[in-house]
Amino acid sequence: MIDYRKIITIEPGKRGGKPCIRGMRITVGDILGWLASGMSSEEIIEDFPELTRDDILAALSFAAAREQNATIILSA
Repeated sequence: MIDYRKIITIEPGKRGGKPCIRGMRITVGDILGWLASGMSSEEIIEDFPELTRDDILAALSFAAAREQNATIILSA
């Protein structure tokens, strides 16, 4: 598993403090959205050659870790 902590950065003044890839303006949410829309990792890297396969895996690992730590609040 990729250690996303070495790739994902959070800077208050960049993209509204959203988690980004290696200090770039590409967010974890951008990558997740592209994957959800059906783009493959290869297509994403083709469109954004500054990204690597490890960057995409780090975004997925970050999202998985965040989901595992999420608290669900149900209202009645």
